[in-house]
Amino acid sequence: MKGENILLLDIREQAIFADYFVICSGTSDRMLKALQEAVAEKVGQEYKIKARLEGNSGDGWVLADFGDVIVHLFSPQKRTFYRLEELWSQAKVLLHLQ
Repeated sequence: MKGENILLLDIREQAIFADYFVICSGTSDRMLKALQEAVAEKVGQEYKIKARLEGNSGDGWVLADFGDVIVHLFSPQKRTFYRLEELWSQAKVLLHLQ
């Protein structure tokens, strides 16, 4: 989707609560909601894992927790505010799409 910026971090050496972070930006509330629904649906179908969701697209931040993988969906402003890439800068970058 246009407007996305996706980063996959391997946080296994830095954290015990998860193995990977996926950090993604969406340009609108509607895009964030669509990303949330698509991720939850696809993971549910493929791996039979139900997402634990926090936040909402209207606030510019959604977290989908799948256990070992945590997906962060941000508006550009919230992504800049939370700066997860900086906070987890020691993590290994596995994928970065712009």
